[in-house]
Amino acid sequence: MQKIIKKRTGNKGGRPKAELKRNTHLTVMCNIIEKKIIQSNAKSARTNVSVYLRELGLNGRVRMVVKTLPKEVLQITGMLNHMAANLNQIAKKRNKGEDLNALDRALLNQEVRAIQEVVKDVKFYLV
Repeated sequence: MQKIIKKRTGNKGGRPKAELKRNTHLTVMCNIIEKKIIQSNAKSARTNVSVYLRELGLNGRVRMVVKTLPKEVLQITGMLNHMAANLNQIAKKRNKGEDLNALDRALLNQEVRAIQEVVKDVKFYLV
């Protein structure tokens, strides 16, 4: 019996290759206090030290991108993450072949009602 081997053609997926790869190192000498200040400034600019120093060296300043979401959106996101964790626990139990007890069924019904409330909140927010 012959095995048929298919060769993959086209895109293999994954992260695309960078056009200009950054592969040269530049070392900066500083004391521990200066290092902490640079790290703190990079963190406040919401970037890493390498990007922070490169931007500062090439442009003389660092662009700060501030992303803010409304409080309601953050609350809904937190609620959805909590629900997802609960549903994942129930799914694991069901995939092991275990039946749901009365407490699990009650929690599941509570999650369903909470999801329905989130959907209402999202619709209200969008309208």
